[in-house]
Amino acid sequence: MDKTGENPVKCEVSDKRVFNSGIRNELIMTHTGQKRFQCEMCSKTFRQGGHLHRHMMIHTGEKPFKCEVCSKKFSDCGNMKKHTRTHTGEKPFKCEVCGKRFGVSGSLKMHMRIHTGEKPFKCQVCNKMFSGSDGLEKHTRIHTGEKPFKCEVCNKRFNRSGNLKRHAIIHTGEKPFKCAVCHKMFSISGILNEHMRIHTGEKPFKCEVCHKMFTIGGSLRRHTRIHTGEKPFQCEVCNKKFSDSGNLNGHMRMHTGEKPFKCEVCNKRFSQGGQLLIHTRRHNGQKPFKCEVCDKRFSDSGNLNGHKKVHLGRKTISL
Repeated sequence: MDKTGENPVKCEVSDKRVFNSGIRNELIMTHTGQKRFQCEMCSKTFRQGGHLHRHMMIHTGEKPFKCEVCSKKFSDCGNMKKHTRTHTGEKPFKCEVCGKRFGVSGSLKMHMRIHTGEKPFKCQVCNKMFSGSDGLEKHTRIHTGEKPFKCEVCNKRFNRSGNLKRHAIIHTGEKPFKCAVCHKMFSISGILNEHMRIHTGEKPFKCEVCHKMFTIGGSLRRHTRIHTGEKPFQCEVCNKKFSDSGNLNGHMRMHTGEKPFKCEVCNKRFSQGGQLLIHTRRHNGQKPFKCEVCDKRFSDSGNLNGHKKVHLGRKTISL
């Protein structure tokens, strides 16, 4: 006999014995998928009363669990424990394939799809498949044009929170994250992590078509469009399409006349960062592009490509 004085009761589905008929009922619902606890505010249903109770805190705003380090509050104890790992650095979930560790089990589950190639989430518009629901949600905004993240300083809107974070640094100039190898400073920890791969040589993102490896997921996404021909970014003025949002932004400045990139030597302004980079080489004399035939050097790849035709022409004449 147990604490409640009841005799053991058996789950009719799994034959598991428990000491409480209420627990038995919840166990059966786990097997059958039945959800009998319904939220009166949004009608979402749950298998267990405790799950409904935690869910209700979303509506009430109640956050009874507080982080002892930074005092951030949470509605769920589990979420607080996950958050605490950002302070302790604890990563208890390990990938059995590559040994990479994670602070939450959900991150490990998503990571495993890199190894398995599983992509269970499909875009209903273009049928593109994704390994995680977050990736699908972000992608869908390309089709809807939704930009839910707004800069509080200049009101510019973004379709991804990461893009907003990177943009916000323009206003603050803050760079609190430092590379332990070369001491370069970064505004966002994620960008520091990506930068570290320059030192480690790690390239965890692989193209499934040509097997080229990349250090960051964004580079792989842009590269993949070479194979698919996808150009999801469209100019609202002339309808020209681009495979990369950065190229669209640069193109838009042709219409707006905006020139945000300024030469620190002569104050000349440019609409694109690449133009400023090429221009700067005129001041510092840098010529990183070398002809493999005659060793002549050039400040930009376009001039090198034009020069190569001289050698091609000579070869044609000599034949």
